[in-house]
Amino acid sequence: MSLNATPSGERVHIAFFGRRNAGKSSVVNAVTGQNLAIVSEVKGTTTDPVYKAMELLPMGPVMVIDTPGIDDEGALGELRVRKTRQVLNKTDVAVLVVDAAEGMREADEELLALFRAKHLPYVLVWNKSDLLEQIPDAAEHTVWVSARTSAGIHDLKEKIAHLAAQEEPERSLCGDLFRTGETGVLVVPIDSAAPKGRLILPQQQAIRDMLEHGAIPVVTRETELPTALAMLHTPPRLVITDSQAFERVSRDTPDNVPLTSFSILMARMKGDLPQQVAGAAAIDRLRDGDRVLISEGCTHHRQCDDIGTVKLPRWLHEHTRAQLDYHWTSGTEFPDDVTAYRLVIHCGACMLNPREIRYRLQCCADQGVPVTNYGVAIAHMKGVLRRSLAPFPEVARLLDHTK
Repeated sequence: MSLNATPSGERVHIAFFGRRNAGKSSVVNAVTGQNLAIVSEVKGTTTDPVYKAMELLPMGPVMVIDTPGIDDEGALGELRVRKTRQVLNKTDVAVLVVDAAEGMREADEELLALFRAKHLPYVLVWNKSDLLEQIPDAAEHTVWVSARTSAGIHDLKEKIAHLAAQEEPERSLCGDLFRTGETGVLVVPIDSAAPKGRLILPQQQAIRDMLEHGAIPVVTRETELPTALAMLHTPPRLVITDSQAFERVSRDTPDNVPLTSFSILMARMKGDLPQQVAGAAAIDRLRDGDRVLISEGCTHHRQCDDIGTVKLPRWLHEHTRAQLDYHWTSGTEFPDDVTAYRLVIHCGACMLNPREIRYRLQCCADQGVPVTNYGVAIAHMKGVLRRSLAPFPEVARLLDHTK
């Protein structure tokens, strides 16, 4: 994906499910107008979920996911089915493809039940309708198509687009915190862990969001922050920092200037900031041997001073003086059962769509496990959490009741 492409976390995720040989991959290809999925008469050709970021009219930027057959068999088949079920956690619109000539089977009914249990918008697609003598009237959620002849494919795309438009409201990362013409200072450290030649995604998104709202972004390293502030004729409306520089930036930012972090803004936009603020209090209760899960929503090359594997464990030890048992997950992997952990610390989730991060947070809530994110945890350990929540007074008030 190019640097100018819509990030995966901001794309509508459309996932195609069904039994083996129901023509699921053929429907995917017909909808996308590309040979995205391998088509074969051999059952089980799709062995792993296939992801494709693309522009799909009339929806715009989407992530299309073709999943393995839900009725796959054997030990390897069980693994594929598990991966298929994992896809549900990030799906915005589900498409269930059924062989019209064979009719609904138990596996199809189980998938429909899962869609409904997760309150997931879905379309039931009866494929191979060209083999029927007469096509029944389409009921709610239902489309009759033929991937071979493209009959009904346009109607299917329109129905998916309609469901996608209803799914997620437009959310602002930080632009709504500014009035037109106000200045915001973005603090972007350039260290060994910074990506070569580019800004990380939340920094890019903050700049774009501010520009769209008519605000004026000023970007600086933490080392030049005092100089940048001194050059401004009026104090900025807000300073937004990378969480790793919280301590220094808080010291160099005047008390009358609100301060927060990119990670806290991501939690506000995508997740549940109050839940993650409450979860940070669990850091003070960690003791020797407690298991801590540090989870990232993307996979990347680990640097020598990586935040998830190096800096966070170091800061947690300095804060708690406890010998903790650390575990890590990245990318699409996140345990369904988190009861073994005393605390989950998640990244800012810039690469996850809102549905998936909500699923992860809900897993923690349902199982009584505190969860926080990098920015909230670091602000808590550095003693600046209350200050970093000043732009969100209704959330800051939670600190008075969280121990």
